[in-house]
Amino acid sequence: MNAPDTLRAPRAFKTHDLVDDFSKPGVRYEKRPAKTPDGAVVPGLFNAWITLDNPAQYNAYTTDMVKGTILAFRAATNARDVNCVVFTGAGDKAFCTGGNTKEYAEYYAGHPQEYRQYMRLFNDMVSAILACDKPVICRVNGMRIGGGQEIGMACDFSVAQDLARFGQAGPKHGSAPIGGATDFLPLMAGSERAMAACVLCEPFSAHKAYWMGVLTDVVPALKVDGQFVANPLVETQKMVDAHGRFLFGEPKTGDALKEGKALLARGTVDLSLLDAKVEELCAKMLLTFPDCTTKTLEELRKPKLESWNRNKENSRAWLALNMMTEGRAGFIAFNSGTKDDREADFVLLRQKLAAGESWVGPLHDSIQPKAKHKG
Repeated sequence: MNAPDTLRAPRAFKTHDLVDDFSKPGVRYEKRPAKTPDGAVVPGLFNAWITLDNPAQYNAYTTDMVKGTILAFRAATNARDVNCVVFTGAGDKAFCTGGNTKEYAEYYAGHPQEYRQYMRLFNDMVSAILACDKPVICRVNGMRIGGGQEIGMACDFSVAQDLARFGQAGPKHGSAPIGGATDFLPLMAGSERAMAACVLCEPFSAHKAYWMGVLTDVVPALKVDGQFVANPLVETQKMVDAHGRFLFGEPKTGDALKEGKALLARGTVDLSLLDAKVEELCAKMLLTFPDCTTKTLEELRKPKLESWNRNKENSRAWLALNMMTEGRAGFIAFNSGTKDDREADFVLLRQKLAAGESWVGPLHDSIQPKAKHKG
């Protein structure tokens, strides 16, 4: 009697990986055992975890980390024993806050040719996520801001702990959110909400992100006296204020905010519910036909891909040239400013441009944070 296919010795496979060693500083790749919905470990099958590991800078990706992420997604795609990919960040503060502003300010600012090459890598990272042959789950363990929000939205599913914040940095810090946000957010949240998020750059809560359609699920992470409680800093019940404005997911104010901060200070962050929800999602997809799942992913990704592929090269060119003007000013301001003052003097900039002053000259220095306090 022949042994079942699952017990036969594996055939000698060819490798389709681009490199033998795809490890890069700041990116961890590991296989964790796949489990069925009842929690039983499945022998020989895994979920690939790709972790941005730069917690000291809120998991902002360096050039090397972008390379590592591309190669890790390629490896996960080619791994025959991988069920799902979980894309996350180290720690509990941030999934990713986007590009590494220190590197931007100290190396790329003022060097458009270099930034153009960097943006080729960034584009390839987004494309690698969108082209992965496995379902990709973004495990949002903390802030998902700027480019972090963009690579997060490139994923197929997003599950967040509810203390996480979301948003774009774009026009507030010398860029435009054209690394995916302007392609993906209108599809996911609608044009008006995308307009507000991308232009105003105001952060929003995980509860609001769920309401907007940006998340698959959201779970509490704050534990107080041994019990999980919802984010106490935002309104987590659907309600309207005296003016009829919808408040669900909006920041609390006044005494409610003070009480929320006090409760937050008493608690500890526990991501066990987040991990359980991610495992639950992986287990559900384990019980599907793999090729049918891949084809379904390919079809559902088409709206994102069509917009992304239509715009990514023009966006790369513009972002490179922008490093000579507003990008240079914005990233240097963020990198050299204080914790509470990292923005350029927008009003002065507009006044100087309206008066016809050139970027070539003292304009850049005059709008930096330190210049605003010299009187």
